[in-house]
Amino acid sequence: MVFLGWLGQPAVLPWVALGIGLCVGSFLNVVIHRLPRMMEREWRTQCAELAAAEASPASPAAPPAEAPYNLWVPRSACPSCDHRIAALENVPLLSWLWLRGKCSACGATISLRCPVIELAGGVVAAYVASRYGLTLAALGATFFCCCLLALAAIDLDTQLLPDDITLPLLWTGLAFNLGATFAPLGAAVIGAMAGYLSLWSIYWAFKLVTGKEGMGHGDFKLLAAIGAWLGWQMLPLVLLLSAMVGAIVGVSLIAFTRHGRDKPIPFGPYLAAAGFIALLWGGDIARRWLPLLA
Repeated sequence: MVFLGWLGQPAVLPWVALGIGLCVGSFLNVVIHRLPRMMEREWRTQCAELAAAEASPASPAAPPAEAPYNLWVPRSACPSCDHRIAALENVPLLSWLWLRGKCSACGATISLRCPVIELAGGVVAAYVASRYGLTLAALGATFFCCCLLALAAIDLDTQLLPDDITLPLLWTGLAFNLGATFAPLGAAVIGAMAGYLSLWSIYWAFKLVTGKEGMGHGDFKLLAAIGAWLGWQMLPLVLLLSAMVGAIVGVSLIAFTRHGRDKPIPFGPYLAAAGFIALLWGGDIARRWLPLLA
């Protein structure tokens, strides 16, 4: 109890949270890099099994076994030379600075995104800890923000929002709100339903009018998860913020980077950013700014 009292001090907790958040950010880099590849391997295995079953329904041949690949194995290595990353080369943020952003074996450039994700994880954890203190709400808010960070990065890379993150995020949101941590349970359940159905309706309306798909199904699940955490009352603000940011970024990409008009722009990062803003400052925005817009 004495230790928890010391840890909960306002001058101590954010720094401890910063260190933990940096380590979490390092793990998020692994998730962002490996999870889409794990999904591709699973899809290839399923396709191979289906092809084998169609070729020989009586005794389908098993697809060739692949080496284990998940979030834990194999050990992290340089993608250019396959150099195994030692423990001292894997210290969040500090190792990247010490190595000057390059592999110690071949000198290949280490993506700037790696330290950015680590730093983002640390800053988010520190801010949440300073705001909520040593509470269950701080743990939930950090988990929520870190999941949004991983989803945004994966969607930018692959235009995928994995169910392995969105669905657990939805159910943990409902679990945290059993005690009304961020929203009453009823509002959270309605938020999950309304979040999914709102984008699902827009998707089908757009498809019926244009014959094209305007967004992926992962966006429905992500907004449902945000609704499960924040309640249905925050959904209009989340949609407004994500649409505003998406419009600004989309127009900028087309105007300044020769981004083709027919090339899809992932919507998940804008939803994630809006969910993050709504969690931490949504109440203040709703009270101060939305009445002015009305």
